Amino acid sequence: MLLPKGGVTWKSAKNSLPPTRVIWVFLTRTRFLLCLALAGIVILLWKGVSSGASEMQKFYCWGPSKPPMHMSANELADWTAHLQTPVLFNHHEPLVVNSSTIKRVDLNAIQSTPKAVANEERVLILTPLRDASFYLPKYFDLLTELTYPHHLIDLGFLVGDSTDDTLAVLAAELDRIQRQTDTLPFNSVLIVEKDFGAITSQSVEERHGFEAQAPRRKVMARARNYLLSAALKTEHSWVYWRDSDIVDSPHNIIEDFVAHDRDIIVPNVWFHRYKDGKDIEGRFDYNSWIESDKALKLAKGLPKDTVIVEGYKQFVTGRTYMAKMGDWRHNKDEEIELDGIGGVNIIVKADVHRSGINFPAYAFENQAETEGFAKMAKRAGYEVVGLPNYVVWHIDTDEKPGNA
Repeated sequence: MLLPKGGVTWKSAKNSLPPTRVIWVFLTRTRFLLCLALAGIVILLWKGVSSGASEMQKFYCWGPSKPPMHMSANELADWTAHLQTPVLFNHHEPLVVNSSTIKRVDLNAIQSTPKAVANEERVLILTPLRDASFYLPKYFDLLTELTYPHHLIDLGFLVGDSTDDTLAVLAAELDRIQRQTDTLPFNSVLIVEKDFGAITSQSVEERHGFEAQAPRRKVMARARNYLLSAALKTEHSWVYWRDSDIVDSPHNIIEDFVAHDRDIIVPNVWFHRYKDGKDIEGRFDYNSWIESDKALKLAKGLPKDTVIVEGYKQFVTGRTYMAKMGDWRHNKDEEIELDGIGGVNIIVKADVHRSGINFPAYAFENQAETEGFAKMAKRAGYEVVGLPNYVVWHIDTDEKPGNA
């Protein structure tokens, strides 16, 4: 076909098209409409089949035709490799649990720092008691004089194997100090009763006799552990172990000790004894010591269940005793590293106890109770520190002759 001489123009193209009436007649024919409908149905069916096939891929069973619990390890791995489980995270909508039986504790927020007062860190004071009624009035007089904020202090006591009226006096004294108007009451008080079957008397002769030492220390360790497990709460930052027979101590002893920021810290423990009008300032606690080669060699030759006790001729250890060091007139913040400690006055970071460091009621490296506690703590990498010039005064017990 020859193109027009002037090329293709709109007029020439229009003239080559069939008339509009012819086009309309063609489009309205029944045959054309039927073909158009069939084509639409085919397209819709094809799209439906394709979509269904893709959906069925989600439910395709890969792997062997057996339930997962009957598959071998290799079959299960092959099966799970083809699973596609979408996981959708919404980091903006919190999960709210309203059940009263579920409690959340965040121990990350509980710290033991040198600025305990400013940070309002809670202190737990623990005291095991046995036949201690005589000492309790003075004990509580000193306790009320502590300058650490009383609303941040909780008290815990364990009364066990007592033959006197310790429990009654304890209740009366607690009622007295909590009702006083000139001092603030302590935050809370817990009294635990537990007997351990201790049979030695509290007389000086029996209590400090060599034969009674190992059994006595094991019972004391159990008492401390029972008290600790009952009284330590998630909010406590520090644990202050304080014996009932202390007769004098600085009022700000808690602040002084936490300022050192040590895991475990103890003072020197002396006693006043007046002879011919002169105070001899006797040394009391020989359980705070620095280890010696002689003692280590001695321990190697002993059965593992033998407990070494200090200050008796049966065990000559050659250890360096903090009781024989220091002077309360000198720098009270001077520190020394210890390997064993006594239990008259101990301040411990609560996380040390939470980590499982307690008072062994058995021979741990041939030591028990507080000395075993120090050995265990050092084995776990914690600091055990003594302040030789910081003196807490113990009651004069008129020690049995021959004891150190």
